[in-house]
Amino acid sequence: MVTPSPRDALAARLRAAGSVFAEDEADLLLEAGDGDAVRLRSLLQRRLGGEPLEYVLGWAAFDGHRIRVTPGVFVPRARTTVVVKQAARRLSRYDRVVDLCCGAGAISVALLGRVGALDLVAVDVDPDAVEVAAENVGDRGIVVAGDLFAPLPDRFRGVVDVIAVNAPYVPTSAIAMMPTEARDHEHRVALDGGTDGLDLHRRIAAESGVWVRPGGAVVIEVSVAQAPASAELFRAAGFVVSVESDVDVDGTCVVATRPS
Repeated sequence: MVTPSPRDALAARLRAAGSVFAEDEADLLLEAGDGDAVRLRSLLQRRLGGEPLEYVLGWAAFDGHRIRVTPGVFVPRARTTVVVKQAARRLSRYDRVVDLCCGAGAISVALLGRVGALDLVAVDVDPDAVEVAAENVGDRGIVVAGDLFAPLPDRFRGVVDVIAVNAPYVPTSAIAMMPTEARDHEHRVALDGGTDGLDLHRRIAAESGVWVRPGGAVVIEVSVAQAPASAELFRAAGFVVSVESDVDVDGTCVVATRPS
């Protein structure tokens, strides 16, 4: 009888637990275990217990970066790269950027990687998210805790080039239908968008004009189904609006430009 390799044995256990990407997960767990059998066993048990892989590893892959995440903090999804791409094409080095509802700071890190140095402020209401975002952004930007625009420095008023946003947009009633890894592990404040999912979109549309410069833009993630309603919120607030999608990552965003 041929004894399975450690990788194959790990993959078999993960596959039996329902993992669709068992081999890939096995490779990542072996890397994280770093040759320590006790540590590897602990990581595997956490994963088999249903903890999201990103929390087990301590990082999530996003736009070519490893973004540190800690339990409870929103895990960045690939679809949010649609926001990064649309924001980056509107930015030059040293432009002023706000990463609103920043979570772990994934959008900030990705924009810094794509554009270079930026005058960047990232904001989140969740103190756990702010702590980990500060680690990810480091000295390349400022990360502050607070409710939407409230903690922004006054020097940003009316001069921001891009506000990049992944605000919660899951309708409250739909949270129960989310995958268990999100529903049971991520903080609800990072998921719940209110009755129709657009509570924060309404506030951001109403308040962004105070901060964005003429010709600047808000780039905000949304679902395909909600995009028309979100777009209308920004249009009613005086922005010129388009809806942009990226089929490669199944991502959609509203791009709202303040008229010059």
